[in-house]
Amino acid sequence: MNFLAKLLQGIAFVPGIVQAVESLFKGKSGPEKRNAALSLVGSALSVTQAIANREIIDSESFNAGLSQVIDGTVACLNSSVWAKPKQ
Repeated sequence: MNFLAKLLQGIAFVPGIVQAVESLFKGKSGPEKRNAALSLVGSALSVTQAIANREIIDSESFNAGLSQVIDGTVACLNSSVWAKPKQ
């Protein structure tokens, strides 16, 4: 599978991963939750293998991009009915 297809397939899992991380790490800070989600998404995309195969040539920028995708997903979920109502 080419890398773009793998990336798009992995991004499709982000909302589910974010919800799972939120449930598992309720008492943790936002950055801790983001790191956990980033790790899980990275595993789903086989980022380590992609770096080794030179499909990802700038891992720092790639991880920053994934972090933005996760932050955007959290923002979307928090502004939806998924979020708990403010009291």
